[in-house]
Parts: sequence; C-alpha cells; structure tokens
Amino acid sequence: MANLAFTWNSQGRHEDALALMQDCVEARQRVLGPEHPDTLSSLATVSKWSS
Repeated sequence: MANLAFTWNSQGRHEDALALMQDCVEARQRVLGPEHPDTLSSLATVSKWSS
C-alpha cells in the first residue's frame, strides 16, 4: 500500500498518493499500533506530502 503511494507520488499523482498514504496510516495504526516505527514513518510521509 505504501509502495503504491510512493509510486503514485513519483508519477505526479500527489492527491491520490496522499489519500492512499493516509489510508495506510490508519491501517498501520489499527494493526501495528500508534508507536510502531512503520506507523510513525507513514505519519511522517503524510506530514511531508501535506506541506
């Protein structure tokens, strides 16, 4: 899921990529927990792409 978001972002599909990465964050929080490194990495990506 995150890999597809990065691919879309590199293709210029920024809105689609951001929405998919936000979905990825929600899934990772649910499955891995809010403090897991992968969750935090996805949150950082959403923050970077949102600015």
